[in-house]
Amino acid sequence: MLNRNDLIRNFCIIAHIDHGKSTLADRLIEHTNTLNKNEMRSQVLDDMDLERERGITIKSHPISIDYKDYTLNLIDTPGHVDFSYEVSRSLAACEGALLLVDASQGVEAQTVTNAYLAIESGLEIIPVINKIDMKNADIESSKNQIIDLLGCDEDDIICISAQKGLGIEDIFESIINKISPPNVSEISGTRGLVFDCVFDKYRGVISYVRVFNGEIKKGMTAKYFANDSVHEILEVGKLKIDKVAQDSIKNGEVGYVITNNKDVSEIKVGDTLTLVQDLAETPLEGYKEIKPMVFSGIYPIDNNDYDNLRQSLEKLKINDSALHFEPNSSTALGFGFRCGFLGPLHLEIVQERLEREYNLDLISTAPNVHYKIEKHDNSIVMIDNPSEMPDPSDIRSINEPIIKAEIISPSDYIGGIMKLCLDKRGVYVETKYITTSKVQMIFEIPLGEVIFDFFERLKSISRGYASFDYEVIGDKKSKLQKLDIMISGETVDALSVIVHTDNAYKQGSDLCRKIKKEIKRHQFSIPIQAAIGAKIIARETINALRKNVTAKCYGGDISRKRKLLEKQKKGKKRMKQIGNVEIPQSAFLAVLKSNEE
Repeated sequence: MLNRNDLIRNFCIIAHIDHGKSTLADRLIEHTNTLNKNEMRSQVLDDMDLERERGITIKSHPISIDYKDYTLNLIDTPGHVDFSYEVSRSLAACEGALLLVDASQGVEAQTVTNAYLAIESGLEIIPVINKIDMKNADIESSKNQIIDLLGCDEDDIICISAQKGLGIEDIFESIINKISPPNVSEISGTRGLVFDCVFDKYRGVISYVRVFNGEIKKGMTAKYFANDSVHEILEVGKLKIDKVAQDSIKNGEVGYVITNNKDVSEIKVGDTLTLVQDLAETPLEGYKEIKPMVFSGIYPIDNNDYDNLRQSLEKLKINDSALHFEPNSSTALGFGFRCGFLGPLHLEIVQERLEREYNLDLISTAPNVHYKIEKHDNSIVMIDNPSEMPDPSDIRSINEPIIKAEIISPSDYIGGIMKLCLDKRGVYVETKYITTSKVQMIFEIPLGEVIFDFFERLKSISRGYASFDYEVIGDKKSKLQKLDIMISGETVDALSVIVHTDNAYKQGSDLCRKIKKEIKRHQFSIPIQAAIGAKIIARETINALRKNVTAKCYGGDISRKRKLLEKQKKGKKRMKQIGNVEIPQSAFLAVLKSNEE
């Protein structure tokens, strides 16, 4: 006779971006009648407007569905490299994973990364080829690529069309037959892994929990290991499309826990929840502390919104544990926060969420990476903000982070991709042929070179067919300098960037030219200069608007016209001294634009 745990399966869907994860989740939900036809819509698990607009999954989304006598706890995961941390968190709450591959694209960069993550987590992997109904589908090639990647048999691979619902029943049977039910732990005490959190303005912090030991009941007292805080449990339940309250969630189950806690700082994703009534002695392993790789300043346009921005970042961090922030100030932009992100898309998404969900008007500075600086006195400093750069005379050496970049592309675009990577100071490592027409290229590239426009240019060169994944592998000594931008003789710290010495002149000229396009003309001329230390290396000038003061002088003495022009000149000089140049948001965004434009 089967016990309760034998009827539970916890699994996630992993894949490269746009390979059909959300569509497959839709079909699984539809097939089990979890929602009726009137409630069904595309990307049903993507509950953020941003996800729907962009057509990508940003957050992991758990849902419990019933199939025959079984309870299947599904977690849909993001596919973009900037949200790989979401994938690793989801894997920790599961025993199995569906590895989805687009039949028209084959194995891509994130397919490889996610597969390795699942293998390292000890999950049972079920390979699935999607979009078999497409005209350009190459099922045999995709099968061979999967076999090379996983070492599985061809019979283990399921072929489906998530869009049309073909092969969905085979997936359910594989989930039940191949993925193990949750283990029954012998460890005493209740333990639940907090794999995600959301903040509700009415109910406070809602924790998504996978229970590994014991039973979590309404009315008990929750205790968190990270800070020893205790809170009464007001509600527990299952994660359907809507939250469904019940008396308890038990060992092996996935659900939610609501406590009487509205202090966002007391809950940490990856923490272990236990009960005062059934106390566990040791926490679960949790997650590795994620380290941000890209840093940017975020400032409110209205200084009065500073406190609102701080509270909003705290609430957002509950739902996005990869976000880091600390107070910062800028002479140009006032008070704000220095924020750390996993990548440029992560930065973009966070800013959009702050503006949409919390009604904030924000301005962000150009992203930077961590630099390790060794000074002449042998001290080491780490900086992520150009304004923190020590005096050049104090610096012995500067190290920048290096990534291992993995690019998978049709072989037709090797030349263009090679040139792009070399232009970004990349070092070629190797090329592997996945098939006769598809290659995997490996480069070592400074991280700072890929955070601006690398991905967009890669897609342009490959006509959208290339995929990109990377990991930080260390740091390397480089010839780097701080490049300052001066407007009307004043350094605008928020526009400063760290550049390679060999590219300093070109980048300085490009920045001056871009910023010139964004600042409106005034009644006085505005010089825009790029400087390294005290040396000006590039300049653009926004010419003054000139009023024709001699328009009413019809003929007559030329000295009269000269007097009027001289008077105008003196007035302009005075205005230049007291005039205040307003720098628009677009000027800061100009730093991010491709030099190819």
